[in-house]
Amino acid sequence: MTTHAGTEELRALAEAGAEELGWDAPAEEVVAWVARTFGTEEVAVACSMADAVLPAIVAEQLPGVDVLFLETGYHFQETLATREEVQRSLDVNVVDVEPELSVAEQDERHGKDLFSTDPAACCRMRKVEPLKRALSGYRLWFTGVRRDEAPTRTHTPLVTWDEAHGLIKVNPLAPWTFDELVGYAGEHRVPVNMLLSNGYPSIGCAPCTRPVAEGEDPRAGRWSGLAKTECGIHL
Repeated sequence: MTTHAGTEELRALAEAGAEELGWDAPAEEVVAWVARTFGTEEVAVACSMADAVLPAIVAEQLPGVDVLFLETGYHFQETLATREEVQRSLDVNVVDVEPELSVAEQDERHGKDLFSTDPAACCRMRKVEPLKRALSGYRLWFTGVRRDEAPTRTHTPLVTWDEAHGLIKVNPLAPWTFDELVGYAGEHRVPVNMLLSNGYPSIGCAPCTRPVAEGEDPRAGRWSGLAKTECGIHL
C-alpha cells in the first residue's frame, strides 16, 4: 500500500498501472490493481447516481470507500432517491460534495437560473470547483466514464494521470457499453436511477437534462441546444 505518495511517485504509478492493465482489462482487475497499491482512505469514487455499478464493483475490493456525490441543488428526485439507496445497500460512505453557494445565494449573486444564462459558470461553481476541493484529500479517484458515451470520450484510458486535479484517475468501465452496464446492474441487483430506463441514458441536473430519442447520441439530452457537451470535470 502506498501512503502519502508525492506527485512524481503518483505519476510513475499511473504509468505503471496503464502499462500493466492495457486498454481493456476487466473492471475487477483494474480495481484489484488499485486495491494492491492504495488503501481505502486514499481513494474515492465519483458517482452521479445514474447507476451504482462503479461503486458496487469498487466496494467489493475496497469496502467502505468514499463515494463522492456532487449535490448541486438541481437534481431530479429520482437521483436523490438513488443516492439514498446506494448508501443503504452498498458498503460505501457517500459524501455529499456541496458548492460554496446555495442555489438561493447563487441566484442572488449571479442572477436567477444561471444554468440558462451561463451554464459553463453554473457547472464550474456547482460541480467543477467543489469536486476539485474534495479530491485534494485523495491520491486516486475512480470515474464511471465510458468510451461509448460520446466522441470526446472515445480514447478514455483505464488509468491515467489527472493533471487538472493532481492525482491518478481510473476509469474501470471505460470499455463497457451502455447495455453491458444495464445488464450488470440487473444481474447483480445494483441500484439504478429510474430515469435510466425512461429515456435518460445520461443524467445530470434536472434543468439541463432532457430525454434522448432513439438513435440519438446518449449525451444529446445534456445541455440540449447548446454547444456545451461536458460540465468540465472530464476535459
